[in-house]
Amino acid sequence: MAWFRKEKKPLQASHEKRVQTEGLWVKCEGCKQIVWKRDLEGNLLCCPKCGYHFKMTAPERLAMLFDGGHYTEHDARLSSPDPLRFADTKPYRDRLKKAQAQTGLKDALITGEGRLEDRPLIICAMEFRFIGGSMGAVVGEKITRAIDVCIARRLPLVIVSCSGGARMMEGAISLMQLAKISAALARLDDARQPFISVLTDPTTGGVTASFAMLGDLNIAEPGALIGFAGPRVIEQTIRQKLPADFQRSEFLLEHGMLDAIVPRKELKSYLSRTLGLLTP
Repeated sequence: MAWFRKEKKPLQASHEKRVQTEGLWVKCEGCKQIVWKRDLEGNLLCCPKCGYHFKMTAPERLAMLFDGGHYTEHDARLSSPDPLRFADTKPYRDRLKKAQAQTGLKDALITGEGRLEDRPLIICAMEFRFIGGSMGAVVGEKITRAIDVCIARRLPLVIVSCSGGARMMEGAISLMQLAKISAALARLDDARQPFISVLTDPTTGGVTASFAMLGDLNIAEPGALIGFAGPRVIEQTIRQKLPADFQRSEFLLEHGMLDAIVPRKELKSYLSRTLGLLTP
């Protein structure tokens, strides 16, 4: 009678096979195709089938741009003291601790000094995983300090933006960073040192309204969402339907808000050539 019994072992084996392959494949948000994760990582997190640019972390961006991935980090210990003792659905202090534990960073920006194709420079990269890459007092202070170093040592500056805007848990202190960084960039311009702004997906709110659009050259990755207010807010305000590609980098380039769109694989060489033209 054992010949007619239905065994359930094959179901268990199938489950084990699924677990072993879990996390090895990624669905592309552009072409909706399944991509092998190792191929994606080897292509700088760009889909090898359609070129869609996946989000990169701040450490990944710095490793991509600096020669050999080597750089010296500045002001790594700066962190927000929660000046307003703010709380909404949870205390801001708890949000900070959670973001710090998830990312290993103290705040939403890394400042690195190193060489890009043997050119010395400072690069600031924003981290979207840290409370949406929002700009609070720490981000503003770190960028301002980076600008001061560039002025003192006559170094070019590159800022890679990836942010949802100002960090409203810090209220007016966060909004003050827009003016603070803009004033510092004016000093950098007076010192005749170049600043290149790289806008990635997304760059919105107070970051777009301040330093992200103040570069000597403003460039963006393909398909990046760039704007101040979101499309839904704008549609409700003007009571008109917006174009499908509204606030994407291609639309902004066509309408004069960007100087260039540079694919990620070409970004390092593009920055090197540009700095060669802007730097004596």
